[in-house]
Amino acid sequence: MKDQRHQGLALYSHAGSGNHGCEAIADSFARQLNAVMAKRMGTDPEVCFTPGIRFVQDGLAPFSRTVTLMSNRAEEDRRYYPGTLLAVEPVRKIEHHFIAHAFYYAYRKLSKDEESFPRYRYRAITGQSAPKLAVSIGGDNYCYPEQVHDLALTNAMLNHQGTVTMLMGCSVEPSLLTPDHPEIIRDMGRYRCITARESISYEALLQAGLSKEQVRLIPDPAFSLPAERSEQTPQRDTVGINVSPLVEEYAGRKGVALESCAALIQHILDHSDMDVVLVPHVVWTVSNDRLPLGKLLERFESGGRVRLVNDAPAEQLKGVIAGCRFFIGARTHATIAAYSSCVPTLVIGYSVKSRGIARDLFDTEDHYVLPVQTLTGGGQLINAFEWMREHEEEIRGRLQKIMPGYAQKARTNGGQVLEIYKTC
Repeated sequence: MKDQRHQGLALYSHAGSGNHGCEAIADSFARQLNAVMAKRMGTDPEVCFTPGIRFVQDGLAPFSRTVTLMSNRAEEDRRYYPGTLLAVEPVRKIEHHFIAHAFYYAYRKLSKDEESFPRYRYRAITGQSAPKLAVSIGGDNYCYPEQVHDLALTNAMLNHQGTVTMLMGCSVEPSLLTPDHPEIIRDMGRYRCITARESISYEALLQAGLSKEQVRLIPDPAFSLPAERSEQTPQRDTVGINVSPLVEEYAGRKGVALESCAALIQHILDHSDMDVVLVPHVVWTVSNDRLPLGKLLERFESGGRVRLVNDAPAEQLKGVIAGCRFFIGARTHATIAAYSSCVPTLVIGYSVKSRGIARDLFDTEDHYVLPVQTLTGGGQLINAFEWMREHEEEIRGRLQKIMPGYAQKARTNGGQVLEIYKTC
């Protein structure tokens, strides 16, 4: 008889909704899953989209319990989007518990059982609570080499307990998918299915030896996130700007990204009648967009045409971005919010994800992505903005033409997960 423990669905590798890109992925996916199940039940999606829903009506649904979201910052998820079908469970942070940390450190030393750490962290989905399928939703985690070891350990642990794993909406640095990193290729092979959100990562995964049956090219689920207008949504022609502490780390010279944004803002104020809205998309203490954006606000606030957006859920931030005439952004999901709202967008990029998404949308990243590693001063950013301004109608027209189909394809992430679930 099949083990009845393995019936649920879990999402993991979720850092918390203070990163509104992480929130956008989880929220969008929950809506997609909910819409698929509502269609099967023949009911209104909004009826299904409630806390604690179990999807067992009339035997039409595959889940025997609520979808579990494993979160590094559960309190953020409960604050930003209460009322979804996701049951939020905190990842246990072993370093926060001295006795547990000492015990597991000693145990791992003696037993060589490296998977003991992720078993502790993910206790809510191990043992008797092991789900049938666990979906890794941290889209860009494999862009950061320092995170790969823990990702692989968690993937291996879940597989060894009998849970099937899936990697959804990912970008992967191609340099990590070479014979120099066989352990990463082995890790990728453990996933039953991988959906790559852009073609550079997709091609790199295929070139690494993974099959087309295992790897699928599907846009980031956040392309389907609805935009919610609020009192913060711009009411007149506005340029939205997002800059992050992270992008400064990748810059060739410390401070150049912020200096360049300041030069661009001054240019906009001097040579147009447009306003500027500063949009923070991550508000964690360790990586807070409000810090660099606050410095820009201090410099320009007195003129009355530059303002800083207050923190808000991802849908409301998308509403702000959707109300802009142009957008310049460093955070991937801030730019996804702009693209999917058909706003001409310039990305201050630093990794494969920005290049891949732009290439898929425009057939090239030239003029659409300005690599921060090559940024030397404000003139580059101003020139890039002016090119976008000159081609405004062409860019907006292209986005309006392709985005309905692109967003619809992004909505298939939920169906892909259900497809894999049925095969487990």
